[in-house]
Amino acid sequence: MLVFEFIDSSFINLIKCILPARQPFNLSLHKRGIYFCLSLSRFIFISSFLLCHVAGISGQYPLVQNVTVTQGGTANLTCRVEYNDNTSLQWSNPAQQTLFFGDKKALRDNRIELVRATSSELTISISDVTLGDEGLYTCSLFTMPVRTAKAYLTILGVPEKPEINGLTKPAMEGDHITLTCITQGSKPAADLRWFRNEKEVKGAKEVNASGKTFTVRSSLQLHVDRNDDGVAYTCRVDHVALAQAPQQATEVLEVHYAPRVEIIKSTTVPQEGQYLKLECFSRGNPSPDPVMWTKDGGDLPDLDRIIVEGRELTFTSLNKTDNGTYRCEASNHLGTSSAEYVLYVYDAPTTLPPSTTPPLHPIPPDPTVQLSTHASDPTVTGSRGTVTPHIPPLPPQHATLYFTFLLYTCIFYFFCSSCCQYPLTCLIF
Repeated sequence: MLVFEFIDSSFINLIKCILPARQPFNLSLHKRGIYFCLSLSRFIFISSFLLCHVAGISGQYPLVQNVTVTQGGTANLTCRVEYNDNTSLQWSNPAQQTLFFGDKKALRDNRIELVRATSSELTISISDVTLGDEGLYTCSLFTMPVRTAKAYLTILGVPEKPEINGLTKPAMEGDHITLTCITQGSKPAADLRWFRNEKEVKGAKEVNASGKTFTVRSSLQLHVDRNDDGVAYTCRVDHVALAQAPQQATEVLEVHYAPRVEIIKSTTVPQEGQYLKLECFSRGNPSPDPVMWTKDGGDLPDLDRIIVEGRELTFTSLNKTDNGTYRCEASNHLGTSSAEYVLYVYDAPTTLPPSTTPPLHPIPPDPTVQLSTHASDPTVTGSRGTVTPHIPPLPPQHATLYFTFLLYTCIFYFFCSSCCQYPLTCLIF
């Protein structure tokens, strides 16, 4: 069926003239205009001027797409038609005001510009868009009847930089505080996320509409302790309009707390003559400076061997008189803390422990042994006079060899005395 629309000249009514497809009628499908239609029916003879169009002609509908743009950006609206025969295209705004008719600007708005105008395309741009520009825009193709297509322009509201409220500086250890992050102007509603340093923590979110935009709040409950001192709490805004550069705000907590004290020693077993350093490690805010050292509940002895420098107590050379209880005390306006160290000075080692492994070969007497008659040396006395063995001193590490040598020396002299029938006395010092 070919369907034609025309205006009846006698009744001024819109009538559809349906012509059977088998009836000869010469008409080009790509031409429009005013035609004279003569149709004979058994009931009525109609003679009129016909404005004819062919239903279902391919490519005679305008094509548009929805557009999304960030507030303050530029929106491009494009309308296209295939196989257009110079029929005009028009863009109009949500208020049905004509923006462009073909390449002719119809609305005085400096933000609206023509990008491209041809028989098959009409593209315009709207710069510095606002939330008021959002809505349905209509592209019209001036056929008979007029064909239209609508494109929705969505404007994204950019959220403002967030602000963090509720932070008390300084906070005290044990306080309960509530941090509140707020951002305004987002569309759609933004999402707020909390981070403790780099680790995400969960807050309570609240969204309120304000006209076309939204105000978003997020609260974070904190029970403050000393581990929160110096910690950065960050509120970050996530939004489709901030895909490249998310907005965020950061606050660093300052927590005041009473000091805690610990004494760190430089050696585990202090011995006479050794060097010893005691360090008073105190942590508090405000910093508990200076610290105070005492011994057995009183002042430190005024000795050159004991040096106090800041938090350090140094003994340059220990002896038994240094034994006692040393106390370090630190304080600030929130409290006082102390620690004690009981010092016991051990004897310095003089010799190494004796070896439990016997020598493999007997050690011969030293050929350098000389005889002397000095009465002050250790002596061996016989009827023939005083015989004094002179034994060179050995290092402490050779103590075992030393005693072994003395033993063999005694055996040697005992053997000689027996042979000569003289009494033998062996004195070992």
